[in-house]
Amino acid sequence: MKITPVILSGGGGTRLWPTSTADKPKQFLALAGDATMYQLTLARCMDRDFFAPPIVVGNGAHADLIAAQSIEAGVPDATVILEPCARNTAPAIALAALAADTPNAPLLVMPSDHLIADVAAFHAAIMAALPLVEDGWLVTFGIEPTAPETGYGYIRMGEPLTAAVARVERFVEKPDAATAQSMIDAGNHAWNGGIFLFRADIYLGWLERLAPEMLAAAKASMADAVRDGAVIRPDQSSFAASPSDSIDYAVMEKADRVAVAPVSMGWSDVGSWDSLYDISEHDADGNSVQGNARLLDSHGNLVRSGAMRVNMIGTSDLIVVVHDNEILILPRGKSQEVKKFSS
Repeated sequence: MKITPVILSGGGGTRLWPTSTADKPKQFLALAGDATMYQLTLARCMDRDFFAPPIVVGNGAHADLIAAQSIEAGVPDATVILEPCARNTAPAIALAALAADTPNAPLLVMPSDHLIADVAAFHAAIMAALPLVEDGWLVTFGIEPTAPETGYGYIRMGEPLTAAVARVERFVEKPDAATAQSMIDAGNHAWNGGIFLFRADIYLGWLERLAPEMLAAAKASMADAVRDGAVIRPDQSSFAASPSDSIDYAVMEKADRVAVAPVSMGWSDVGSWDSLYDISEHDADGNSVQGNARLLDSHGNLVRSGAMRVNMIGTSDLIVVVHDNEILILPRGKSQEVKKFSS
């Protein structure tokens, strides 16, 4: 049976303000090349020998962006579910599971705003996890840590289930620096990248046991949905009645058949301007420049501009972003503060 990609595209991307806005959040921006991150996500599941047409769950305000960028990426056959309101990832995935062509379809759940450099490694991890998924396991993909990051949740791996997949012993909240380093040193932890693989019916079964009000709201909203070809608009009042919760809290941390496939695939959630600097190409002086800019005797800067030219002399380790009538300037290492300006 082919795997059905489920692409979650409801995020707001506030930490990449001013380029990422509510009207056009980061998944619809070309931050790491010519294609947008949404289009790069589509590209990971284009092989129709293995993947069914995707199900995209997005914000109704982005319907035109989703349609245009899907066509531009060569994916005219996506089913698009437009959430009438935000209720976090667990209800969003329920909508997709209810829309799947067959009840036992394997669903590959992916955020639309992450980057994966080694797609072949990702596909290999998917194939390694698939037999367990067919047997009813919920699988998450653990990202091999490269540093003791405090901005990610972690997964503690338990007993091996196969050569490439282990039982999840527990999920760990975002740690402090010392705890993160101890988990890295222990060697049996992975970052929680928010990518999942499971059968639609298995996920819905766990929701029925663990969050029945959420499942009932999703079912009611889909029963009364307005359908226009491949576009589905769930009923707003029914969906609004759903509790708002992430898949981690609602299901993954409570279910008892949860596995993790650790993988090193050059993953980034591009969660800040600092992380974009880390994954970008740099010149001989360590600068990452995109757009109209002149730099002299400057080192380690991230510059993103449009028509307005940015001129920098003798500067080091700055982030400079020009977008429309907004200019953002801050030291590298402080970009998590940007969300205070994004509302």
